[in-house]
Amino acid sequence: MNFKLKFKNIEETRPLTEKYTIQNLLDDLELSAQTIVAKQNGELTIEDSVINDKDEIQLIQIIYGG
Repeated sequence: MNFKLKFKNIEETRPLTEKYTIQNLLDDLELSAQTIVAKQNGELTIEDSVINDKDEIQLIQIIYGG
């Protein structure tokens, strides 16, 4: 079981473990949910969403300015 990850210049297939969530992925990549928006198969999603086999996860860095 695998899923596809897209983030910045990264586009890779990653192995999937049971009940692996967006938050687990952010933790593994040492990213904060406060600075990242996640899309699961093209739809905005929340950190508690479980990643399924063959899902495409896109992480988008939020840019702050002032």
